[in-house]
Amino acid sequence: MGTKGMRGTTICCVRKNHQVAIAGDGQVTLGDAVVKHGARKIRAIRNGSIITGFAGSTADAMNLFERFEAKLDEHGGSLLRAAVALAKDWRTDKMLRQLEAMMIVADREHTLLISGSGDVLEPDDGIAAIGSGGNYAKAAATALARHTEMSAVEIVREAMRIAASICIYTNDQILIETITGAEA
Repeated sequence: MGTKGMRGTTICCVRKNHQVAIAGDGQVTLGDAVVKHGARKIRAIRNGSIITGFAGSTADAMNLFERFEAKLDEHGGSLLRAAVALAKDWRTDKMLRQLEAMMIVADREHTLLISGSGDVLEPDDGIAAIGSGGNYAKAAATALARHTEMSAVEIVREAMRIAASICIYTNDQILIETITGAEA
């Protein structure tokens, strides 16, 4: 799922064979120039039990990561309840509504896309992607998951490489976070 008007990042998440992996590229652009090659747009939080990725501006990312962690605290660590609460605030808060961003969050049981329009979506196939190269990464990951025996980590790495070869706002400096023991 691409993010309209957003450039400079691709995040891809795959759930397969009791593993969930999220990958993010490192490119940051300002207008039509690359200003950073190795940005970190993904995080493992809660002692590695939740992994997250963000497409949007760095300031927005920091704000949303902090708010999401606060929602996790408020809701006893429940990923679903925290995601719904964040999406509600994001949709109704005058300041947050201005953010043009998307997040992917995952734990052992769920992979969720969260948007500022109030959406909290769980993909049917356990594969989600956002950002400028999101559609390319999702298509590649879906094909690899269906037609290979590759692991979740191998799939996100290769899907991101494919996206980087197509999307000019995505580079091949890929960071990956994982959770093992996840539901397939």
